[in-house]
Amino acid sequence: MIKEVIVVEGKSDTVAIKRAVEADTIETGGSAVPPHVIKKVKLAQEKRGVIIFTDPDFQGERIRRIVSQAVPGCKHAFITRDEGRGKRNLGVENATDEVIRKALAEVRTEIEYPTEEAIGFEDLLEAGLIAGNGASERREKLGEILGIGYANGKQILKRLNMFQVSKREFLLALEQVGGEDRS
Repeated sequence: MIKEVIVVEGKSDTVAIKRAVEADTIETGGSAVPPHVIKKVKLAQEKRGVIIFTDPDFQGERIRRIVSQAVPGCKHAFITRDEGRGKRNLGVENATDEVIRKALAEVRTEIEYPTEEAIGFEDLLEAGLIAGNGASERREKLGEILGIGYANGKQILKRLNMFQVSKREFLLALEQVGGEDRS
């Protein structure tokens, strides 16, 4: 049984999670995330810890941001867009049991303050992750490799530091993306 409570978007996600692992979930019921749900998540964080596991789309990222801002210190599980692609939609409910277990085994934990070797805006610019042809695709690949999901330029910087990705880990991932070590 997974100790933490997993925050998901809806009933289909709960079914998929419980099919793959033994765990308790809290459903946000969509992207609005009402106050009573935030209250439940705060209590779960105090008692057992929380893993946010939302869909790899705009609404899923919006929910992730709302919950993590309201409840600091959450853990995060991510799947790629390909892993969540279904016939009609994109979501956790479409992921295989293996993909769900892998995502939960590779959770990332938020920190409030970056470490001394924090990655900076200049690092992203030099790596071709901000502005320019292919930046979006490079960020998507980087997010998949590091297990932090897809994000725009501003959010990728925040995630790299929030999840304590070291410069070394960043540079190794860039090599896989096809980036150059320019530091």
